[in-house]
Amino acid sequence: MAQPRVVTIHYTLTNDQGEQLDSSRVEGREPLSYLEGAQNIIGGLESALTEKNAGDQVKVSVEPAEGYGEVNEELVQPVPRSAFEGVDTIEPGMQFQAQTPGGPQVVRVVEVSDETVTIDANHPLAGQTLHFDVEVVEAREATDEEQEHGHVH
Repeated sequence: MAQPRVVTIHYTLTNDQGEQLDSSRVEGREPLSYLEGAQNIIGGLESALTEKNAGDQVKVSVEPAEGYGEVNEELVQPVPRSAFEGVDTIEPGMQFQAQTPGGPQVVRVVEVSDETVTIDANHPLAGQTLHFDVEVVEAREATDEEQEHGHVH
C-alpha cells in the first residue's frame, strides 16, 4: 500500500442553488491540508482527490451519503425551555453545545415556544448535495508523526 499523503487544497463549496457555503479562497484564509485516509474531510471529497497532484483542478458533487449523511428526524426534538437555564434569549438558528451520552454535540435551535425549544442535532449540511471546486496546491508524503497522530502537522 502506498504511503499516505498530506494533500493541500483550495476549495469553494456551493449548494444545489449555487450559493457559496464556504471557501478557502477568501482573503485571510489558508488552503486546507488533510491526511489521506484519516477521515479529516468528508469521504466523497477525499475519494475524488485520491491520486490527484499539485496543479490538478477538480469539480465534484458529493451526495449526502458520502458527505454529512441524510437528515435523521430522530435528531430533531423538543426539549424543555428549562434546559437553557441562564440563557436570556433563544432564537431559531442559534447553536449550543449539548452534553450527550456520546459526548459533547452541537445542536441548532429550530423553533422556540413558551414551553419548549426544538433542537436539531443533524449537521447543518446533512441531506444536501455538496458541490466542490478544488485546486490541489500540494501533495506530499505524510511524515511518520503525522500518520501516528492522524492529522497534518
